[in-house]
Amino acid sequence: MPELDRLEQLLADLGGDLEWPATPNLAPAIRRRILARPWFESRWAIAAAVAILALAALLVYPPTREAIAHWFNLRTRITQVTVLPTPTPLPPGPIGQRLGLGDSSTLPAARATVHWQVLLPSSLGNPDEVYVGLPPVGPAGGDVTLVYAARPGIPASSPTGAAVLVTEVQGNLTSDSFGKTLGDGATIDQVTVAGHPGYWIAGTPHVFYFIDAAGKVRYETLRLATNTILIDEGGTIVRIEGDLTKSQALSIAASLS
Repeated sequence: MPELDRLEQLLADLGGDLEWPATPNLAPAIRRRILARPWFESRWAIAAAVAILALAALLVYPPTREAIAHWFNLRTRITQVTVLPTPTPLPPGPIGQRLGLGDSSTLPAARATVHWQVLLPSSLGNPDEVYVGLPPVGPAGGDVTLVYAARPGIPASSPTGAAVLVTEVQGNLTSDSFGKTLGDGATIDQVTVAGHPGYWIAGTPHVFYFIDAAGKVRYETLRLATNTILIDEGGTIVRIEGDLTKSQALSIAASLS
């Protein structure tokens, strides 16, 4: 616009007529102040400022991230992940390896390790794997877990590959062992197997406790997140868990010998 052009010209002419004071030489004073600071402070301050400026440039200007990174010789690539990758399946190995069951063993070795008779459910046959948990991680006197892969009518748990776990440990178990530790929606029924008292627990994962051979309270959780039956075999607690119906669990418990 003509008016703006005229105003700009007048301001330019006015600036030329103004008298400005002489600019002092600031270089010597600035140099003295810089040299007065410890060399490492100024060095790290400069390095930090350069790093911050580089990072800000990379973040603020997405289209030029690669060019700026190359100019600074950075070896880091900034990428945006829109879809999380599918977790890599765990490598193949023993079924019970990831369940925290103790040390891998055999049935004869496990029977020789503990001081009670390890029972075997004849309806399932010989276990695919055997584990022994000893103190201080395991309970007093240790425990033995028999691991079974899929059996007819009993599918394996998809996260672990185990179908049934039979855990045996010396201790005492009562209805007070459950109390408020049952999860929402879980149910508990008293059962009897071959004259021995027990409990059938169905529903969501739950926690229970028992008194081990040393008189200490031990808390246990459901490892397969499925149904469980617990039987008190005269001082030996037998826990059978898996994707079982109540009749299947009672049948397996009845075949213990």
